[in-house]
Formats: sequence, structure tokens, C-alpha cells
Amino acid sequence: MNRPSLKHFYIKSFGCQMNSYDGERMSELLESQGMKAAEEAATADLVVLNTCHIREKAAEKVYSEIGRLRRPDGSSPMIALAGCVAQAEGAEVLARTKMVDIVVGPQAYHHLPELIEKAASGKVVDIDMPLESKFDALPERRQVGASAFLTVQEGCDKFCTYCVVPYTRGAEVSRPWSRIVKEAHALVDKGAREITLLGQNVNAWTGEDEAGRSQGLDGLIRALAKIDGLERIRYTTSHPNDMTEGLIEAHGEIDKLMPFLHLPVQSGSNRILKAMNRAHTAESYLTLMNRLKEVRPDIALSGDFIVGFPGESEEDFQATLDLISEVGYSLAFSFAYSPRPGTPAADMDNQIDPEISRERLQRLQALLNQQQFDFNQQTIGRKATVLIERKGKKADQMIGKSPWLQSVIIEAPVAIGDLVEVTLTDAGPNSVKGQFLDQKQFATA
Repeated sequence: MNRPSLKHFYIKSFGCQMNSYDGERMSELLESQGMKAAEEAATADLVVLNTCHIREKAAEKVYSEIGRLRRPDGSSPMIALAGCVAQAEGAEVLARTKMVDIVVGPQAYHHLPELIEKAASGKVVDIDMPLESKFDALPERRQVGASAFLTVQEGCDKFCTYCVVPYTRGAEVSRPWSRIVKEAHALVDKGAREITLLGQNVNAWTGEDEAGRSQGLDGLIRALAKIDGLERIRYTTSHPNDMTEGLIEAHGEIDKLMPFLHLPVQSGSNRILKAMNRAHTAESYLTLMNRLKEVRPDIALSGDFIVGFPGESEEDFQATLDLISEVGYSLAFSFAYSPRPGTPAADMDNQIDPEISRERLQRLQALLNQQQFDFNQQTIGRKATVLIERKGKKADQMIGKSPWLQSVIIEAPVAIGDLVEVTLTDAGPNSVKGQFLDQKQFATA
């Protein structure tokens, strides 16, 4: 790297699972250059802020984060601003703050070592979306835990009127079949027992298998399910328009594909869905949900919701509540609409009063929270296989994930990466407890 002063780096990722994956890959890239990860920003020579542009006032919050990196003596580490805020703001970042040395977009972070070298002589910006795959330039994966992320698709062609993703992540691109399968094998070899396939529209993935046959995401999942040692497969985030019958059937046919699906709908009003350019209706969404329940009766469903979109009436909002009541969610994410500069919705008439949006959001979240609690309650007494992922708050606690993505608290001498059979017992709003089916196995532990 030829910069002996840069020995330690610290990466802070905000937002979605795609950003978590990108943060892991940047960490591996910097480690391949001889740097070591610091435990906190205060001890790092290089700090990478891997940003998300989805939440309200994302850019302003990033600049506040940058300001906190200034040290008591007035110095600061080398700072690289990465991710979607970097892509959206570009060189404007350097005009707003002198503290940032590198601005790099989510499709160019594989250039980070070269950008660090260039930053020794001055500020640098790289927000290109190069034709070559950044994945080809990244080092081999390392151990990332019992559960690992694997990006298979990036970008979005849907152009929902509220969303910046097509502008910050680019057009939809699917990674080649062979490279995905190779990376999946590498993750399993390093200890991963569960893989979550990632994409802005992950179910839009298409490619050709080793025999040259055209495949969709369901075909890819079927191939990955054959990997010895890979016990669980998940995928996120999906779009209703790309939910094929083959993928639906896979939920009923592939044991390793977990009975959980995150399928954002955003609104239950067809009028608002049209204004959002979602290209599906409440009725078509409900048809998908019913079909999924038909092939996999125990499937847990998750979604995204936006309230207060421009022009949303009380009737439109009630249609969303009605849809939620009909589906029954185990988990959901909900937000009050906030304009994103450069998106069509930001210039629409009939912007909703923020107070009205907040009040609707409270009502919506009350319903969603009750459904999540009800779902957890309904699973009491079920037998489930739990993948242990981390330690709990108490010394004797371990926490894992059920097939339905619930956090399961277990009190027993188990290790991260273990798959254990339990009966789900007490349920709270955000987690459940698990008791081993056979406690005798721990009698001499």
C-alpha cells in the first residue's frame, strides 16, 4: 500500500443488508492490502463511512457523523465517504466539508486502495459505475459468521417515484451463476451454515447455469441447496413483479429455503401504488401472498410500508391497514414519506402535512407491532431448528434465529454455528425463548 502511516481502518455501515455486505467486502479488501481493523474510529488511521440514502435527512446525518470524527487535538483520520450518499452527493461532499478525503460510490469501492494512494496528494472522487464487475477485483471471502450475506444482484430498473436506488446503484445487473456458486462454496468452507442472497430486486436475478440453460432465482436456489454443509437459504429484498411461479413453488419444495419472505408492498391503495409507479396492485399482491401460503402454510411474511405519500387520503391509508389485516405479517418496516431530491415524488403536488403522516405511522405501527407479537405467540409450542448466531446479554444466554427469522433466546452451553432443536416457549414482541427437546444432552456439560 506504500502508506505505512495507515495501519488501522474502521468501517461503519448504515442502512440495508446490501450495505452490510459491502462493508464486509471493503474490510476484506483493506485487509488484503495489509491493514488491520480497529475496534473503534478513535484508534483508526482510516475511517470509511458506508452510507445509506433511504432514510430522511440521510446526508445531514452523515455530515454530523463526519464532524464527530474530529479529535480533541484538531486532527482527524483519513475519511472515505462511501455508499449511496456518496453517489448522490458526489463532489458536493468536498465543497461542504474539508474533512473528507475520498468520495466513492457503491459500484466503485473496489478502487479503494488506489483512491487511498491518490488521496495522499489531494481529494479524490470516484462515483463511476464501471462496466467491469467490482466483484472480480475483490479478494476471496473470509469467515463472516454462521450466517453470511451473498450479493447476487444489484441495481434497480423499477424507478419507483419515491426512490433514489436507480440513481445511486444503477441499472439491474445479475452476477454470473458460476461466480455465485463459487462464492457460496467458499462461504460454506469457511463455516457459514446459512446464506442470505442479496439484491435490490433479488428475485429479478437471471443467468445461465453451467449447461447454458436460462435460470431464474429459483433455479439458482435449487443449485445452492445441493451444497453439502449449507443448511439454510434466504433471500432479500424482492419485488412483487418478479415473484415468479417457479420461485413460489420453490418455497414448497426446497427444505433448505427458509419459510420466510420479505415482499414490500408499500401501500394498500391502488391509486397510491400507481402514483408510486409500483406496477402492481393490492389485489395482485394479495394473490401472491395467498399462493405462497398455499404452497408453504407455515410461511412468515414481512413487508415495507410508506405512509403519507403525496396525495394519500384517509381512505388510501385505510386501504393499507385493511391489506395488513388481511395478510398478517410476522415482521415489517414502516416509514413516513419524506422527499428525496431528484425523485419525481419530491415535486408532486399534495404533499402531506408531516403531523398527519406521523399520526398515520403511529396507527400503522401499532397494528404491525400487534401482528408481530401475535405471530410470536402463535409459534409457542412449535418445534424448531435454531441456528445459534451470537451471545446474549446474560452470561448463560445464546441467541439464534428460527426458520421464521425470529430471535430465539436459549440458555444452554451451545456454540455459535450450532443448529439445535428446541421447542419455542415464552414469546415477547421481539423475541421468543427456546427450550431444548432433550436436556439430557447437556447433563454433563
